[in-house]
Amino acid sequence: MLSVNPLARFGQSLWIEWRIALRFLADNPLQTFLISVAISVGAAVIVFITALIMGLQSNTIDKTLGTQAHIRIEAARQHNILSPKGKNQYLWVLESPRAQRLQTINNWQEVRDALDQYGVLNTVSPLISGPAFAQNGTARASIALMGIDPSRYGGIIQLPDYLLQGRFSVGAGDVMIGHQLAEDLGLRIGDKLRLDAGDNRQAVTKVVGIFELGVRELDSRYVYTDLKQAQTLLNLPGGVTILELKLNDVFAAEHWAQRFKKLTGLHVQSWMETNSQLLNALSSQSMTTQMIRVFVALSVIFGIASVLAVSVVQRTREVGILRAMGASQQQILRVFLLQGGLLGLAGSVLGVLVGYSLVQLFNTMSDLLFVIQLEPSMLLSAIFISTAAGVIAAAVPARRAAHYDPAVAIRYV
Repeated sequence: MLSVNPLARFGQSLWIEWRIALRFLADNPLQTFLISVAISVGAAVIVFITALIMGLQSNTIDKTLGTQAHIRIEAARQHNILSPKGKNQYLWVLESPRAQRLQTINNWQEVRDALDQYGVLNTVSPLISGPAFAQNGTARASIALMGIDPSRYGGIIQLPDYLLQGRFSVGAGDVMIGHQLAEDLGLRIGDKLRLDAGDNRQAVTKVVGIFELGVRELDSRYVYTDLKQAQTLLNLPGGVTILELKLNDVFAAEHWAQRFKKLTGLHVQSWMETNSQLLNALSSQSMTTQMIRVFVALSVIFGIASVLAVSVVQRTREVGILRAMGASQQQILRVFLLQGGLLGLAGSVLGVLVGYSLVQLFNTMSDLLFVIQLEPSMLLSAIFISTAAGVIAAAVPARRAAHYDPAVAIRYV
């Protein structure tokens, strides 16, 4: 007696279930079309709204964090130290915080090289920053002198992208200044600028570039030069005051800031600590995206469930006949689950195409706003969510159909 391969038998059974599911869907094309359109609208909303919010998030991050480091490492903070009064004696004092003088990071080269080993970091850039005065004739302004290593600082801020005039160059007496500072002091490319850091530490420099970072405070105070000249003016020979870091994942900044604080023993701050309001706004946007996905998925589930519930009632006699012909409860169950999955899949594919078209239309019409980057994973997730919602929605009607009594179902009118 020939034995039938169980795998072949299951494949044949599944093929029959597919044909029955497709036949049930084709018997009422208008109903199938309408529910597919409803699902496609949900999928299009998921794609477009998710892409829009992520694009807005990315634009916000670029505008705000594009001109600053994700993590800043500085020398350890200084504290007032009180000597004990004596055994069993207590001294009650009102202590004010100690003023923090400009100080360098000890062994900063070793710290930089150690941090370079971490793959999560894009850039480790040394920086020396301190107060000074800029003077052009009788005009005088308080500035922040920024000594940088050009080969590394490009990973923090791409200064050439923000240049309005001139060229990117620091060192050998060349400096770059913000456009607001240039207006305040009446400077143009090629003009001489005197820098005064106090205690007779002065230098006459040449303005070779004027930039606009988009933040008035920075554009009116920043003066970029090289490390060596900044060290000389600020009287910090060979030292740097800050190590600036950029991460691959901006939202992991606080986690890594705490790790680097334990590693180095230095004062470490992440952008998430210094920009708490921005972090709250970004978190709210992410929460909004998740809520939209959940509610759209629920609407898809209820839509498919209602259609299949009606379909089960309409197909009562057919289900009874199939059961009488030997179809098992599991086969009937899979027929209606397949219907839900097919409805979700067909509607989601159509919805993804509509969502993609809306994104392209937005990018065409919003040149002055921002561009949405549509990732393939976003499209696949929308298809997966809608298809899974279809299968879940079909579960209750499918169980009801699978438990029909064949004798009762066949007599159903």
